[in-house]
Amino acid sequence: MGATTDEDERTGNPQPAPRRRARRARRGLPARLAAAVSVAGELLITAGLILGLFVVYSLWWTNVQADKEARKQSDAVRDRWAGGPGALDTKDGIGFLHVPDMKSGQILVKKGTDPKTLNDGVAGYYTKPVKSALPEDGKGNFSLAAHRDGHGAQFHNIDKLKDGDPIVFESKDKWYIYKVYAKLAETSKYNVDVLDEVPKESGRKKPGSYITLTTCTPVYTSTYRYIVWGELDRIEKVDNQRTPPKELR
Repeated sequence: MGATTDEDERTGNPQPAPRRRARRARRGLPARLAAAVSVAGELLITAGLILGLFVVYSLWWTNVQADKEARKQSDAVRDRWAGGPGALDTKDGIGFLHVPDMKSGQILVKKGTDPKTLNDGVAGYYTKPVKSALPEDGKGNFSLAAHRDGHGAQFHNIDKLKDGDPIVFESKDKWYIYKVYAKLAETSKYNVDVLDEVPKESGRKKPGSYITLTTCTPVYTSTYRYIVWGELDRIEKVDNQRTPPKELR
């Protein structure tokens, strides 16, 4: 004779063992489900925390580190320039970019656009796939890249630029004042034509002295590229006080 429940013993109506096991299993199901939901919830919370920390690292801490490194490198260039105006110095930076409407302050410009260079919170001029001209060359396209988010985010506000806005490059002995004349809000990251000596996509057809700013877009992605073109307006010599042009006063 099989075992009976208390109720079965009181009523004298024993139930088969499989039925009793099924009833116990049904009673235990909510507890197991609750435990599974609890574990899944903890995993989701943990994943969310990890993702949040990654975002903080990418968009805040890398900026802190890059700003510190950029200041260090910029100070080193300024110290070498302390003797007064002189020839182009390419040792650790060729000069500084000033774009008032981007509100980035001075941006050190160095050779190259590889991540190692740009991650220090600077702008870099292209050496490949299209070699950039330098301002002192007289003609050509001075083409630059910088991060839009993280690692200094020097070109974060590039979309704020409009026609006529100044882009000023400061070398050791000259101020080069460019004026924005065209923008391209979205293009393929493989579109190297925007870096051409004569950037025809900007509407220009003849050789001149151009500057091109490039960065990633949309914000917080690297899917496409945002382009701004400027054309040289004038050149001013640097005096011993390094008096900035009127666009920067």
